[in-house]
Amino acid sequence: MSKEFKFFTFLLESYAKYKGVTAAEVLKILDEKNLTDFVYNMYEIYHIEAIENAYMDIDSLIKTGRTAW
Repeated sequence: MSKEFKFFTFLLESYAKYKGVTAAEVLKILDEKNLTDFVYNMYEIYHIEAIENAYMDIDSLIKTGRTAW
C-alpha cells in the first residue's frame, strides 16, 4: 500500500469525522464531482500542511468544483 493511498484513506476518514458523515459519503461526493483523483493527487501538499487546511480546500472544491487556482 502506497504512502499516498494510506494518507488519502486517513484524509477521507478524518474529513468525514470533521463533517459528521461517513468516509463512504465523502468518497461518493468526490466521485460524483470528479474530484477524487484531484484530492488523491494533492498528497504532496496536504500531508505537509495542517490537516485543517486540507479540510478547507476540500470544502471549497466540493462547493465550487474548481480544481485550478
